[in-house]
Amino acid sequence: MRSCGVLMHITSLPSTYGIGTFGEEAEKFVDWLVKAGQKYWQVLPVGPTGYADSPYQSFSTFAGNPLLIDLDELVRAGMITKDMCDDADYGADPSFVDFEKVTRTKMELLKSAYSHFEEDTGYLSFEKNEAFWLDDYALFMSIKEENDLVSWSDWNDDLRLRKPDALKTAAERLKKQTGFWKFVQYIFYTQWERLKAYANKSGIKIIGDIPIYVSPDSSDIWANTGLFEMDPDCRPKRVAGVPPDYFSATGQLWGNPLYNWDAMKKDGYSWWIKRIEKAMSLYDIVRIDHFRAFDTYWAIPAGEKTAVNGKWEIGPGMDLWNTVKDKIGQAPIIAEDLGDIFDSVKELLKNSGFPGMRVLQFGFNPNYEDNDHLPHRYPRNSVCYTGTHDNSTALGWYKSADKESRAMCRHYLKPRPFEKINRTMIRELYKSAAGLAIVPMQDIIGLDDSARMNIPSTIGGNWKWRAQKKHFTDKNAAFMKDLAVTYYR
Repeated sequence: MRSCGVLMHITSLPSTYGIGTFGEEAEKFVDWLVKAGQKYWQVLPVGPTGYADSPYQSFSTFAGNPLLIDLDELVRAGMITKDMCDDADYGADPSFVDFEKVTRTKMELLKSAYSHFEEDTGYLSFEKNEAFWLDDYALFMSIKEENDLVSWSDWNDDLRLRKPDALKTAAERLKKQTGFWKFVQYIFYTQWERLKAYANKSGIKIIGDIPIYVSPDSSDIWANTGLFEMDPDCRPKRVAGVPPDYFSATGQLWGNPLYNWDAMKKDGYSWWIKRIEKAMSLYDIVRIDHFRAFDTYWAIPAGEKTAVNGKWEIGPGMDLWNTVKDKIGQAPIIAEDLGDIFDSVKELLKNSGFPGMRVLQFGFNPNYEDNDHLPHRYPRNSVCYTGTHDNSTALGWYKSADKESRAMCRHYLKPRPFEKINRTMIRELYKSAAGLAIVPMQDIIGLDDSARMNIPSTIGGNWKWRAQKKHFTDKNAAFMKDLAVTYYR
């Protein structure tokens, strides 16, 4: 079935509190999607952000980001006051997120809300049902706070190595703090479930996103070191990245500890089963970032300064996905299969049945070469994009592309008179055979690279863009709905 949707992270929604949340503006965005003839809302990972505010480097793969919590709902519940929210400093510019100010302010307000929270049956049920990750995460965050938020790899050895007596003592000493972190997760999940129910009732399905790897500074690794390539001292043996290519002579050194796939296989991939199950409870469809690493992954010795000296290793392949299917059925997954793709990766994608991705920007090149990212090559079982969160916006790409690539773009797309190139690109996606077309909100609005979400391999300045209420116009909605109707999406 042909369909369409919009890529728009929750943090990018308008709000008076410095960052997009699960509040009223999120429901208004759902209403706008309906008006625009859309069926899907794709978001980025919603975990608690750590290093450089990246949603792809989270303190937990199971926990939710406290910054996404709607403060107005806590006001209505009597936990905090409207004056407290209005008097706080979230940063002065509504066009981007000031993560430092928002984090400091919002965590103070959440702690105030916790002081007025009384445990109820809903909370007790949540605490029991989520104990398999929640207990470790709450203790992890409490110890981090006690240690000025340094990475767990720099904690004292007794806590870093999870000596039972040290963990027991810490849990008793930090009981109030762990209670706070559990409360935050309860509020997060309660509000998320409300928003997802509103979207689903409105006919909008939500596409979530999970990174294939987990952050080195996460409760996932601290609590499960045996499932990762760690030495007896709980230090990474090898880490993740990608090899040198056209874009980087030294490759990309991500630094995430690699999975110990042999250990995971021995216990029936239980950690991955739980991760997929949790994602399926949060979203209607899940995009998995860097899917190719289930086939072959680049392994770099820990301590290397670049990704040059890595080597290709064999991943779990269909053994993992057959196990997932046996345990929870055929999961609705989108496989991010971009980059240097071997034939074996294509074979894994084919055997899994998951749709891969196509990115229109990647189709245009100075040599005028045919390739898989041009719309006439899109298979039905694929999801196509003008660009992703890691790309320039459509207008930004066109402005910065070389003359030959721009010429190929114009010749291929044949823009209508006076039509901006971003709209021409969107139309081309909708015309293609791909089953699902997803367009970043920046390209619908028609913004340049000042609205770009992320520049890979750079630190600072990313993930900050926010839309404003003026961007969600009836004109933009009418344009998108007309395309959806015209091209049977």
